[in-house]
Amino acid sequence: MGKRLHDEAAVADESKDAKREAKRLKKEKKAKKAEEVADGSGNAVANGEVKDKSELSKEERKALKRAKKEQAKAESGHEAAESAADATGATGDAETAAKAERKALKQAEKAAKKAKKGVEVAEEAVKADANVVATSTTAGAAASAVASGYAEDAGLTSLPQSEIDAFVKEKQLTVEDPRNQLYRPITAFKYLPVDESQRAPFAGFTAPTPIQAAVWPYLLAGRDVVGVAETGSGKTLAFGVPCIRYIAGLEKKERKAIKSCIVSPTRELAVQIYEQLVKIAEPAGIKVTCVYGGTNKDEQRAKIRGTNVVVATPGRLNDFVQEGSLDLSGVGYLVLDEADRMLDKGFEPEIRKIVSATPQSGRQTLMFTATWPPSVRSLADTFMSQPVKVTIGDNTSGELRANTRIVQEVEVMGQHDKQNRLIDLLKQYQSGKNKNDRILVFCLYKKEATRIEEFIRRRNFNVGGIHGDLSQQKRTESLEAFKAGKVPTLVATDVAARGLDIPAVRVVINVTFPLTVEDYVHRIGRTGRAGADGRAITFFTDQEKGLAGGLINVLKSANQPVPEELMKFGTTVKKKGHDAYGAFYKDTEGMKQATKITFD
Repeated sequence: MGKRLHDEAAVADESKDAKREAKRLKKEKKAKKAEEVADGSGNAVANGEVKDKSELSKEERKALKRAKKEQAKAESGHEAAESAADATGATGDAETAAKAERKALKQAEKAAKKAKKGVEVAEEAVKADANVVATSTTAGAAASAVASGYAEDAGLTSLPQSEIDAFVKEKQLTVEDPRNQLYRPITAFKYLPVDESQRAPFAGFTAPTPIQAAVWPYLLAGRDVVGVAETGSGKTLAFGVPCIRYIAGLEKKERKAIKSCIVSPTRELAVQIYEQLVKIAEPAGIKVTCVYGGTNKDEQRAKIRGTNVVVATPGRLNDFVQEGSLDLSGVGYLVLDEADRMLDKGFEPEIRKIVSATPQSGRQTLMFTATWPPSVRSLADTFMSQPVKVTIGDNTSGELRANTRIVQEVEVMGQHDKQNRLIDLLKQYQSGKNKNDRILVFCLYKKEATRIEEFIRRRNFNVGGIHGDLSQQKRTESLEAFKAGKVPTLVATDVAARGLDIPAVRVVINVTFPLTVEDYVHRIGRTGRAGADGRAITFFTDQEKGLAGGLINVLKSANQPVPEELMKFGTTVKKKGHDAYGAFYKDTEGMKQATKITFD
């Protein structure tokens, strides 16, 4: 009897505890319901903000419905627990009531947990939807900027949209992004998010060039970029500044490998890129090395050790990669400069080998080109991931065009009249106060360049030369003397026609017309750089009449006069020939390949 009374008392105490626990859970459930599920009208709440049911997605509505159902179960479970507790005193069957109460409490707690989980799922769905809306409706969105690593300067953000639109129109910027992620161009150096030491090369400039302003935000955000712009547009620092910033942001242990590779078509251009990068790399403790053919391999191998950035021509770079002297497996920033020129020179196989030696994922790839032919587009499609295409000028198709700031003069003459006319022009443009003005004279062949250089020197003009027969040391000395103004006249073959940054070239004289109209455009592009005006004078003979049609088109597209003597040769445009196989070369790319048949 005593044992039975003791058991009933224990059960009664347990029932009281269970009843208090049920009331507490019910109170918490009501509070949670008020805070997380509804605002009184069944609307969802996320981050303290109410979201109307009509604005919820299908998944969000389902999640809320499940949460309400589970909470209803929890509520009924708590009510059952309370009923069981009340039944203890009414029926006297304390043991049975206690079992029922414990069972009801367990079911109520289980339902409450499910309800809480459902509410959290609904809230996460609301948060995700809110983030999508914020990203899609904010120009230069802060959310996407944080995710990408590029945060737009507050001063740039505060500029009125009308000012940005005027800049884009004046500079003729066209940006095509498959992700529709439009950034404002960095219109002033103060908006560039880099250390002061990296601004040093811009000390003599008032504002970024159009290509720099347009591509910097995308490159700093880690995007692949294709830049289509004329030569002399400031492309080197356009890709150089983000390159150094990327490496400077890595931990020291990650900098031990080569992190960036910049490929250039010529030795001279590679050296020029190297010289500009060193100015911003050294203050950041980053080592840049330049490798190219025509020099001692052992010396270059020694320089490669410990380098962070390698600037190279395709042939020498592949030599070092294949022999194991140079490892590109850690490259995260790859630049193909003057891509169209590299393809014209037949470097596509080398380019493909270089790219295959770099990581196939997590690599940022850049391509800069003066034109946008199908061959360059195909290369971009192969190696790049949703690249942003930035075009400077109104030539968004990438067709071949000459710089409209260059005055083009074409003189039709006989072969034997060229030398005397050349001396007349040198006297005209290098006399009096203009005696030190730089004049670049182009020849077609190396032997011709040597002969013309000696002819000019015998006429008492200070002249230098740059072509393939000269040693690399001699070429470098001639180029540096010309750039410094010590030698105002330079005779060159087409090796110097692309990419070289030779400031303040007043006149370009084409003694012999090049093999293609494309090379003509690149030759005359040595003048009229960095927004300056220039002049190009071309000697044309009947031996080049097959190229007259293409030349006429270039002159017309740049609003330049076409001499009647040139029109007499006709306007038919000659098909561009292959560098190695001439005009009869047949491009088989895209054609169906023959099936190899074997016989047993």
